[in-house]
Amino acid sequence: MRHQSETQIRPEDEVARLCADLIRIPSVNAGDNQGPGEREAAEYVAHALHEVGLDPAVVESSPRRTSLMVRIEGREPDRPGLVVHGHLDVVPAHAPDWQVDPFSGEERDGCIWGRGAVDMKGMDAMILACIRDLARTGARPARTTTFAFFADEEAGGDAGSHWLVSQHPEWFEGATEAISEVGGFSVTVPARHTGAPRRAYLVQTAEKGILWLRLRAHGRAGHGSVPTDANAIVRLAQAIARIDAHPWPREYIASVRGLLDGLSEITGLPYAVDDPATHPAALFEKLGSAQGFVLGTLRDTANVTMLEAGYKQNVIPQSATAAVDARFLPGHEADVLSTLERLAGEHVQVEVLHRDIALDAPFDSDIVGAMRASLLAEDPEASILPYCLSGGTDNKALSRLGIRGYGFAPLQLPPDIDFVPMFHGIDERVPVASLEFGARVLRRFLDLA
Repeated sequence: MRHQSETQIRPEDEVARLCADLIRIPSVNAGDNQGPGEREAAEYVAHALHEVGLDPAVVESSPRRTSLMVRIEGREPDRPGLVVHGHLDVVPAHAPDWQVDPFSGEERDGCIWGRGAVDMKGMDAMILACIRDLARTGARPARTTTFAFFADEEAGGDAGSHWLVSQHPEWFEGATEAISEVGGFSVTVPARHTGAPRRAYLVQTAEKGILWLRLRAHGRAGHGSVPTDANAIVRLAQAIARIDAHPWPREYIASVRGLLDGLSEITGLPYAVDDPATHPAALFEKLGSAQGFVLGTLRDTANVTMLEAGYKQNVIPQSATAAVDARFLPGHEADVLSTLERLAGEHVQVEVLHRDIALDAPFDSDIVGAMRASLLAEDPEASILPYCLSGGTDNKALSRLGIRGYGFAPLQLPPDIDFVPMFHGIDERVPVASLEFGARVLRRFLDLA
């Protein structure tokens, strides 16, 4: 028999505490498999689930690379299942750059501060709070739901979601849709005619694909005092310059068009996609910091992120390397790779280190309808719009099983918060009120989806 005090704890009552606790566990993933791993974070989640009578499965792809799953049967067992997932790892944080200890989980100015607050221990806490509420109250979600907390998302998911999809696909059997991070947050834009603030929630329905590449230039080694026409560093620099100067053509995919159409309707600002000379810059400016994600989805991109060459001042090295992070729109993978190989030139080899597909899910769907109803129950005057993410999520791995993924980590944000730059940025933080809002919305979504 449950004590009354236990059943009265709502998801919004404990979500901030859960978020702060998770931030205090430094599950840093630098991409070299040398960090602390996700084990302590997974153990914290497992303990929180054991407290309410659940028995999650905890698995490791290698020592300390830990993921966790738990399934709750739905009220409508004949319907396809749902996956609700987060990742437990975070990117590194350079503490001297921060106003607070990035792993303190400190509450200041109405926000929980720390690495992972927005990417994505805030959503992990919302998921965990909702699972605990289901278990405490004996309620069941509408659909049989697998809740997953993955390792290794910040390094592509090979030790996390991709490993689980390959080694434990039974956990996702019967599921057709999934929700996770980087969607469902609000932006505040001026309404047409009045200029009054109007919130729009951006649901992520698409995401670009990933090509992580190494450029390896070959040349002739020699003494630094001897002229040469085969300097590997120069050849690499020339390849980088060509890649940087390449004008990737602009293309407005369906999710981007849907976002622009919705913003145009709200603000009254027109735009013209079919006119190559017309850029909807005025609409993007209304998105504030969120335009960073959106501007990256208007075309394919390729950015050089690392360089390595040479070992002594007076020695011309035989080779030089650079890392390139290329992101492509749905259907563009082969063209982007062939373009980069051509731009690299005959003396520079292009090696594919990691690749993952682009995703595109329909906005006109029942699951988006459940998102809309859940958000409007808390914010009746809001608009719900689609968008494409310039980065990637663990939904890519689940797509290998035919599961369509969406970004829906609902947060009602104050208009002055610089939200999107906090992904992998400094002074990452999330308002407590936003977490509480998100916990209420997510719990209602599970009842409706």
